[in-house]
Amino acid sequence: MKHLDCHKNIIYLWQIHSHMQSTYYKIKDKIISSERGQLFFPDDFSTLGSSDAVRSALVRLCQNEIILRIAQGIYYYPKSDTKWGSGIIPPSMEEIANSIAKRDKIRIIPVGAYVLNILGLSTQVPANIVFVTDGSPRRISIGKGKGILFKHTSEMRNFAYQSQMMLLIVTALREIGENNVTPEQLEIIKTHLEKVSLEDFQRDIQLAPIWVRKLLQNK
Repeated sequence: MKHLDCHKNIIYLWQIHSHMQSTYYKIKDKIISSERGQLFFPDDFSTLGSSDAVRSALVRLCQNEIILRIAQGIYYYPKSDTKWGSGIIPPSMEEIANSIAKRDKIRIIPVGAYVLNILGLSTQVPANIVFVTDGSPRRISIGKGKGILFKHTSEMRNFAYQSQMMLLIVTALREIGENNVTPEQLEIIKTHLEKVSLEDFQRDIQLAPIWVRKLLQNK
């Protein structure tokens, strides 16, 4: 009887090992058939094996340097600079944030120093970038001292803009403040406004604070 139990245990362990091996190669094939520079989450492979098998496969793929773990539960199929030979091109913080938003089916808007940097209104490059979201608040640590912060907002009009550029401009102006906008910043904003269609401008301007409306309509 003991011999039979031992035999059953061996078969069971072999089946687990076989399942994990199968999951590993399925995940590996899916990743290497994808475009380099893509981000992955464990949920992307939920149909290829159990959660334990998927987790084990991702650890092994990292060990084999096929993918990189850039944050908890976030993996990167590295893209390299073949032109200048400067090595791996890491994903931008915005790419990571957008991938998380897509996975979680939430909307995000860059705010703070980050939105000013995007539009060239500030040279400050924040180590931690902030987004407001209609989803849950959280912080994602990306490397040493860097991170992405999602802050929940109940201001749903923020997500009603048709033009992404108009959204960024209005958000940036609100960040700067009514009496703090410099002539240099206004010139930069003017160049960005040229990328917004008249139709989008006329619709989206109604969503902006009154002082922002007056400022932009005078440009």
